[in-house]
Amino acid sequence: MHYAICNETFEGWDHAEVCKQVADLGYQGLEIAPYTLAPRITDVSASKRNLLRTAAEACGLKIIGLHWLLAKTEGLQLTSPDQAVRQRTADYLLELARCTRDLGGDLMVFGSPAQRRIPTGHTKEQATAFAVDTFRRTASAFVDFNVKLCLEPLSPPEADFINTIAEAVAILQQLNHSHFALHLDVKAMSTDDAPTPDLVRRYGKQAGHFHANDANRRGPGFGATDFVPIFRALHDSGYGGWVSVEVFDYAPDPVTIARESIRYMKECAARAKKT
Repeated sequence: MHYAICNETFEGWDHAEVCKQVADLGYQGLEIAPYTLAPRITDVSASKRNLLRTAAEACGLKIIGLHWLLAKTEGLQLTSPDQAVRQRTADYLLELARCTRDLGGDLMVFGSPAQRRIPTGHTKEQATAFAVDTFRRTASAFVDFNVKLCLEPLSPPEADFINTIAEAVAILQQLNHSHFALHLDVKAMSTDDAPTPDLVRRYGKQAGHFHANDANRRGPGFGATDFVPIFRALHDSGYGGWVSVEVFDYAPDPVTIARESIRYMKECAARAKKT
């Protein structure tokens, strides 16, 4: 099992300090939220990208990719009925893919609930058509930069579009493209239509990435979610990607979150192998 953690957990920290800390705690990967680098990813120069990658690699870390892709941006919307907005969004996804490649990563997680709303006066079916169109406009970029976009179902009320794994899979089937995959998130699965281990076992093989967290928005081991059956299901499904810690509640502090999350996950993974 390869473990990563999302960098926004360490808000305000210097990138090199984050890399050293998470590597010392036993993580092998770092996942980046673009807004922690600059307001727009195009503001991050090629030389800055190289410095970020070099700092991570100096600590034995891989920057695995980006998430929160459109967070804190303006004028971008996956599901816009306006073709020009969809094109701008596709163009920005292309730039995110370029940055992912430059940083040494190969995956992007599309969550960004505020930028994928069902437009006022439109149906979910229409929103789906708009989303598929946006993704198709940028598909060639994912091939060119060897990056996979992982589509993340999100729980209501956080999002009103793509709330279940089945809905995400239906969109992926429409796209029918090797550089689009499913993303699984423990918190989001807690509101889906089946127990989380069952969903992981059913869909893990289709997943390009996995976020570890608790239904209470904290890290693994900081709530009631038992990760032993989850890790067993990941193994049974054939999932071979990263397990990345993503939290939304930053208490008590970043180091405690990172340290206790990986300790708990390693303990659960070991127990899962024995049962």
